[in-house]
Amino acid sequence: MTPLRVLPLVLIAAFACAQSSSPKEIDSVYPDAHSLYLDLHEHPELSGHETETAAKLAGKLKAAGYDVTEHLGGTGVVAVLKNGNGPIIMLRTELDALPVEERTGLPYASKIHSKDDAGRDVAVMHACGHDVHMASLLGTAEIMARSKNTWHGTLILIGQPAEETIGGAEGMIKAGLFTRFPKPDAIVALHVGNELPAGTVSITPGIYNTNSDSVRITIYGKGGHGAAPHTTIDPIVIAARTILSLQTIASREVKPGELAIVTVGYIRAGTKNNIIPEQAEMGLTIRTYKQDIRKQVLAAIARIAKAEAEAAGAPREPSVEHYEGTDAVYNEPALAERLRAPLEAALGKDHVEITGPITPSEDFSYFVEQGVPGFYFSLGGADPQKFSEAKAKGEHLPSNHSSLFAPDVDPALHTAIAAEVAVLRNLLNASPAELHKLATSPKQ
Repeated sequence: MTPLRVLPLVLIAAFACAQSSSPKEIDSVYPDAHSLYLDLHEHPELSGHETETAAKLAGKLKAAGYDVTEHLGGTGVVAVLKNGNGPIIMLRTELDALPVEERTGLPYASKIHSKDDAGRDVAVMHACGHDVHMASLLGTAEIMARSKNTWHGTLILIGQPAEETIGGAEGMIKAGLFTRFPKPDAIVALHVGNELPAGTVSITPGIYNTNSDSVRITIYGKGGHGAAPHTTIDPIVIAARTILSLQTIASREVKPGELAIVTVGYIRAGTKNNIIPEQAEMGLTIRTYKQDIRKQVLAAIARIAKAEAEAAGAPREPSVEHYEGTDAVYNEPALAERLRAPLEAALGKDHVEITGPITPSEDFSYFVEQGVPGFYFSLGGADPQKFSEAKAKGEHLPSNHSSLFAPDVDPALHTAIAAEVAVLRNLLNASPAELHKLATSPKQ
């Protein structure tokens, strides 16, 4: 195949259009995809416990003609469809939901409660759109299986568990994702959100999102009666001072213009209002773009926690535990640029945007770090009218992880399927030279 970069623009456009799915193709799979979405949304499962979710997805993919392996790295699903010689391309979705009580008011809203890993009873909701991702993967899978004349090579679909706890991607890799199955020439995923109106997608070449680090700080004090604080060393007060001091890292220690987010998501201490407890625990999430800033922030957190405890006369140094983390997702720029044309052909130029990095994080980076070029793009989920109204007022619609997060499914799901089919057909028609260039281009 002649490399795309030397083709006249008119031929590039024609080639991209030929790879787009037709409305008839999408309409033929949409009822099945939408039905799966409704089922998954109403019956979500927590990270690492996605047994029914995985079984439903695996069953649908088997029915579509894929060779399916279950229970890889826990509840992970791998579906393979071979179609002669050619590229090996992987498309990934997530399986898990969040411990959030749904307040969307949807007729199919989740009413599920489950036990989390700590044994607590929690409400469960697909508050991050993984149900949309799974439904779109199914629709895409069915179209690709029915249209083998439009591509060649090997298509691998994966349902990854435990994305929300940053463990699923690594678990699947350790269980042999890239050794038991063909290692892909590229891996693709999308993520829905309310930052764009439904019907649109956005591309971010280079760094797509942030490094993420989770830190648990346990402050040790001296307990006693709430009416006699002078006989105690109050860990709650130490924690309060620590939280305020941590906010000076981004504002006073990190160079202005560099991203550093330090958020304390919870504080747990005490059992009764008139008892000063022995200890207090805080949970932090830290987001950065650059590795040197990441190291600086983590070191500052440990320093501040220890210094505040020492200043209060704590009986022992606090525990500062870094218990999970993932690197920023990196979009291979050449791959992102290549896939812009088929996306524009499938959705229209006005529905494909180029945007900068975002601040959430996720573990798709583990796949890219195995030497696989990655393309991770954003899917608009907001009701277009509500999006326009909110933008005019300077307001924000409910974000991912909100109890009110509810994508405008009909346009969003159609768009996701059209986008994924266009991307996969483009890559599964690539020449070895084109894919080799993507794999060897240096990071920017």
